[in-house]
Amino acid sequence: MKVLVTGVAGFIGMHCALRLLARGDEVIGVDNLNDYYDVALKQARLGQLTSHRGFRFERLDIAEHSTLERIFALERPQRVLHLAAQPGVRYSLTHPHPYVASNLGGFVHVLECCRHGNVEHLVYASSSSVYGNDPRQPLSTSQSVDHPISLYAATKKSNELIAHAYSHLFRLPATGLRYFTVYGPWGRPDMAPMLFARAILEGRPIDVFNHGRMRRDFTYVDDIVEGTLRVLDRPAGPNPAFDPNDPDPASSDAPWRVYNIGNHEPVDLLRFIELLESALGRKADKKMLPMQPGDVAETYADVEALARDTGFRPATPLAEGVRRFVAWYRSYHSAA
Repeated sequence: MKVLVTGVAGFIGMHCALRLLARGDEVIGVDNLNDYYDVALKQARLGQLTSHRGFRFERLDIAEHSTLERIFALERPQRVLHLAAQPGVRYSLTHPHPYVASNLGGFVHVLECCRHGNVEHLVYASSSSVYGNDPRQPLSTSQSVDHPISLYAATKKSNELIAHAYSHLFRLPATGLRYFTVYGPWGRPDMAPMLFARAILEGRPIDVFNHGRMRRDFTYVDDIVEGTLRVLDRPAGPNPAFDPNDPDPASSDAPWRVYNIGNHEPVDLLRFIELLESALGRKADKKMLPMQPGDVAETYADVEALARDTGFRPATPLAEGVRRFVAWYRSYHSAA
């Protein structure tokens, strides 16, 4: 297949592109290489891709519709994996405008290009943050997600709604994936694993919010990639059992679906820190802090729908995933 991957220089984008290339697909990667975090890391990720014959890269911003439209017209991708977005819950509290430009405006541009380009399947990144502070665990796609507690979460919920409108109106197959706390090699430096590893090795304290009373469904990036590609290979279709009088929030009579991808095994944050300390061979100096606005105390994914429809459920043990992450971290920073 010819697959267009937005956000290809990002954490998940690079890993998905590598897997697509390894199995023989052609990948057109786009990314604006913005400076939300270290551009050198994004360029190093791109360096993992550029040696592949089936890979082409275009630097562009999805918020610029005419530029994106040109790439679709030139390349005519069969399927689209849309991972470009302005990430970060806390950043959205102080910098709302990039979320509107990229996560809302940019998303509509992608949908328009898919609609007019006769794309077979659009798969896009949603987020576990759409569940807000819902106390019902595990979090299931059968639950309503009408109470986001951050602008970032609200934009991801909006993506799901806008995608449904396009699926209904134009029969565009579209699937949203709610990712749960992704970690692993080449991760984002604004996320806990990278922040913690760097601080521990430099002898600085780590910020532990809600005084450590948090649980996360840490999901290793290889599991995220496997689930994402299995969904990409299976274009969304209408749910024949959909009942408008008792609607399923995760499906429709339109070709539209939503799935969770998580390790379905929530872990105490302090336990994650212990595993990181063990892999690094150093103890952390913990600075206990209150809960941050927009944060949630627990995430725990129900992945039964993903397993039913794709035959896959994430299963990488946390200790193994942390070990692989630390091995990469040491190697990358030693080389840098």
